[in-house]
Amino acid sequence: MSDPECRVGPRGLRRGAALTLVFAGVLATGAATGALPHGEAKEPPVHARSVAATADRDKVEEAAADAVADGKSGTEAAEEVVSRSGDRWGAVYDEREYQEFEEALGGTYTGVGLAARRSAEGRVAVARVQPGSPADRAGIRSGDLLRTVDGRRVDRLPVSDVVAMLRGDRTGAKAGSTVSLGVRRGAATRTETLRRARLTVESVTVRRIGPQRSGPSGAVRIAVASFTKGSGEAVREAVRDAPAGAGVLLDLRGNPGGLVTEAVTAASAFLDGGLVATYDVHGEQHALYARSGGDTERPVVVLVDGGTMSAAELVTGALQDRGRAVTVGSRTFGKGSVQMPSKLAGGSVAELTVGHYRTPAGHGVDGKGITPDLAVSARAQERAETVLSGLGGGS
Repeated sequence: MSDPECRVGPRGLRRGAALTLVFAGVLATGAATGALPHGEAKEPPVHARSVAATADRDKVEEAAADAVADGKSGTEAAEEVVSRSGDRWGAVYDEREYQEFEEALGGTYTGVGLAARRSAEGRVAVARVQPGSPADRAGIRSGDLLRTVDGRRVDRLPVSDVVAMLRGDRTGAKAGSTVSLGVRRGAATRTETLRRARLTVESVTVRRIGPQRSGPSGAVRIAVASFTKGSGEAVREAVRDAPAGAGVLLDLRGNPGGLVTEAVTAASAFLDGGLVATYDVHGEQHALYARSGGDTERPVVVLVDGGTMSAAELVTGALQDRGRAVTVGSRTFGKGSVQMPSKLAGGSVAELTVGHYRTPAGHGVDGKGITPDLAVSARAQERAETVLSGLGGGS
């Protein structure tokens, strides 16, 4: 959610939710947004997220309007109502934050180019570094521990709060501003001062894998970091460009979600039409369908973990339920609720839960996650490649 691994916004825990993986440009949460395909254009955008309850939209809007009329912050008033509602993933953004949020889903963000996660020991660790980013140029690497941000210890802070500090959210920091990081690698600790930059996310990466990766066949690994704008078509192109007979390892580990339309497009790469997911909005049922013409013959393995969320779970569930892929890894996160945004007085935006989505077989994801066909924790990619080879995928 790097900077974008997905989607909850720039606000941190209460205003966006606790995450297992985030990027230092936008919180990676697993929201899914955007116009829906196949006749759903009249529907407002929906966001897939996990929640416990739904805030009353009228109360939120009224609180914001009353606060603005009294010369107070409509954003803060709306946040107070949402925080009392029990809507765990409900969020309120001011205009600047929401603009950054939308830009991140479009594939750009302001940050330092690193993704953070909570380590097994409970520390804040670097999960990934974007090539060419300020963090990369400073020599920060995956596995490094973040000890301090601008001199403040971060070990016990929620990862989402650490991301907000890296991004300079509370101070309104922009590209060109600096942030000081205390970094530990092994027994060595050092301090690096990074200059925030406007970065573009490469959400889809493709490479050959297996012993035959340089030959005419073999297998292809398609890793999707998040479903930002254009990522779905990038997956389709990668599948079309793969050598004939080559299997595909679709790596969705650490993918916190993104745009629903992009997730549907990505699933369409392996399906010839048909159901991808169903969802309800205020009790009214809707469906998402794949495009026709996808590759239905090529062997596919989907690699997932506890950081696979929301729209990434939507893709996983569709390919698993429809027998199109073998899933390998650990249980996914379990974000399966639907949210809709609404404009509030003063220009802020509230996103509140209105329903949930289900896989093609009718399984609810919210709070449950998806159990892979082959549950593994250690050496998951190696096991996935072995499974793919056994399916005739050539890895």
